[in-house]
Amino acid sequence: MDQDAPEHIVWQGRFITVKQKGRWEYVGRARGIRAAAILAIDDGHILLVEQYRVPLGKPCLELPAGLVGDLDDTAGEDVLAAAARELEEETGWRAASLSIAGEYYSSPGMVSEHFTLVCASELTRTGPGGGTEGEDITVHRVPLAELADFVEDRRKAGVGIDVRIMGLLLTALA
Repeated sequence: MDQDAPEHIVWQGRFITVKQKGRWEYVGRARGIRAAAILAIDDGHILLVEQYRVPLGKPCLELPAGLVGDLDDTAGEDVLAAAARELEEETGWRAASLSIAGEYYSSPGMVSEHFTLVCASELTRTGPGGGTEGEDITVHRVPLAELADFVEDRRKAGVGIDVRIMGLLLTALA
C-alpha cells in the first residue's frame, strides 16, 4: 500500500520539496515552512489581494497570506506574528485582534502543505500595502454584500480565483 511505502525526496529547492511515496508524487514545503491565510473582515468589508502568480500565468484573487518562518531570521516564528506581519505588508492594514480558525489543506491529492486560517478584525489602515519589493500586490477592500459580484467581475477580467474564496461565496449564499 502507498501509505506504507518509503518516502523519497526527488528534488528540493529553497521553498519546496518534490516527494514520491509509492505511486504518489507530491509537493511539500521545505525546511518546515508553514503558511498562514488571513480572513480580514471589519466594518462589513473583507480585505482581498490580487497578484500575478507565475504557475497560473495570470493574476489571482486571494486572501492575504504568507509563509511562516521562511526567512533565516524568522525560524520558529509564531503563526499569529507571521499573520500580523503579512497582513500589514500585503494590505496596509493592522489588526488589533487575531485568532486561529484552524488548519486546512487546499489540494491534498497533490500538495502536503497546510495553512493556518487566521481571523483578523478591528482593522486600522497603516499604509498602502502592496507587499514587499517585487510582489506588486493590489489590495481590494470589498463590501461583503457585494463579494459575489466582485469575484465574478474579476473572473470575467481573466483573474484566477483562489479556492479559499469559494468558502466565502458559499457562506454568502447561506
